[in-house]
Amino acid sequence: MSTQANKTKIDLDIRPFSKAPLGAEVRGIDLSKPLSKETQATVYKSFLKHQLLVFRDQKLTKQEQVEFSKQFGELERHTLRNRGQEDEPLVHVVSNLGPDGKPTGKVNSDMWHTDKSFRPLPSMATILHAQVLPPNGGDTCFANMYAAYEALSESEKETLDDVKVVHSWELSRENIGRVMSEEEKRDAPTNAWPLARVHPETGRKALFMGMHASHIEGRPLEEGRAKIIALEEHATQQKFCHRHTWQSGDVLMWDNRCLLHRADPNFDASLHPRILHRTCLRGTTPA
Repeated sequence: MSTQANKTKIDLDIRPFSKAPLGAEVRGIDLSKPLSKETQATVYKSFLKHQLLVFRDQKLTKQEQVEFSKQFGELERHTLRNRGQEDEPLVHVVSNLGPDGKPTGKVNSDMWHTDKSFRPLPSMATILHAQVLPPNGGDTCFANMYAAYEALSESEKETLDDVKVVHSWELSRENIGRVMSEEEKRDAPTNAWPLARVHPETGRKALFMGMHASHIEGRPLEEGRAKIIALEEHATQQKFCHRHTWQSGDVLMWDNRCLLHRADPNFDASLHPRILHRTCLRGTTPA
């Protein structure tokens, strides 16, 4: 099929996951080619509806992933230590490899979080493309923050009105035992956002927290931390979660405004490499 034909007519097959609280598989599309406006609109509508889209059998270069991502928003830069390589700085190479190119035994991002929630304009979407996978395991888990919020009692929802949480990249690095440099701190200052945020496009409320959430603004630190931890335990119950088992060529696109996610280190990370390419799209000020 020619590029022009691909831009004008694509027969999309969107299949929601029948036994999951989120997600859909999108078939009949080649992400390496520009999408027509109609196809872009269909994909984005499905993204808002299902929160997570899975595109199978893709083979994107870094630049092609950047071009695909840009069709849905403005690319977000990565933190200093996560910036991409010189060939494409907007693509973060997610891996368990050390400087010597060998597996380290460590899997990053294995705590529940939403990407870049500490930014002045927290991430709208993340696009993650599998490059090298372990023979099994290395799944990515997702939790539906719409469903978690809606399952709270009415009285509990009322207590969250006007509550703001301080999101801190510094704290989240401390959670994994790393002390940030002063340059990193200047690059990623803290911001406070509603704990129950309103999605800017759907109008639905969702819990907004994760490992970057430090404490509740205006409350004693320990009290606020305890509240955040309790809500995360509620929000990540199995009934709100979906586990993605990666296949070669998978591209995932998910909504950071209403999902938490984490990598599952359920494979021998000292033996098998796990490499993915990540781009993020900038969002808006949470309200």
